[in-house]
Amino acid sequence: MRNAFTLATVGSLVLLAACSTPSASGPAASGGASTGPMSFFITSVGSGKGGDLGGLAGADAHCQKLAAAAGAGSRAWRAYLSTPPTLAAGSTPAVAAVHARDRIGKGPWHNAKGALIARDVNHLHSGNTITKETALDERGGAVRARGETPNEHDILTGSRDDGTAFAPQTDTTCKAWTSSTEGSAIVGHHDRAGPTQDAWSKSWNFSHQSAGCSQEALVRTGGSGRFYCFAAN
Repeated sequence: MRNAFTLATVGSLVLLAACSTPSASGPAASGGASTGPMSFFITSVGSGKGGDLGGLAGADAHCQKLAAAAGAGSRAWRAYLSTPPTLAAGSTPAVAAVHARDRIGKGPWHNAKGALIARDVNHLHSGNTITKETALDERGGAVRARGETPNEHDILTGSRDDGTAFAPQTDTTCKAWTSSTEGSAIVGHHDRAGPTQDAWSKSWNFSHQSAGCSQEALVRTGGSGRFYCFAAN
């Protein structure tokens, strides 16, 4: 069955927003050596309120809670999420942008089974080993991918491919992760798969906009409100 898609505009960019119709899976994993304790995972569950994560603080607390339940609560966990600047009168930022890449420490990061995900921030954004097989939840479980039911490969990031925030003109973060109604969010594909072989389909952190910010809209787009968590220490 062919995949439907729509065009979504983010600033000056035009992105393909893939629907959740399943197709073939993505490339095979290039897992790293089992060399470290867990310092990276995808949340096993989202907030249950779509894109409303309680802001960055709420998202971080969710990461911390899940990590603690998995026996890794002694580390400081941060959500891989960006937020754009908010503007005062004119074009002066009232609140500066927050970039996901700046929130997560220096690395290295390993998944729940010890496999290396990335050595450092630069490796994370160019050459990491994130795939369906390595992007596990905090309990070491696989996250459903394209071709599985339900498809949950859309992972909330609100980020460009280099881990930075967008300009504030278009909502890419469900109103800084506080909205479960209006807005939309940029997502990545943890399985590096989509309806085409274009770069956006293969991106772990910058694939397309969600259909909206409600839980139903995230599910309809191909996700469930999950996000990435990294140990910052």
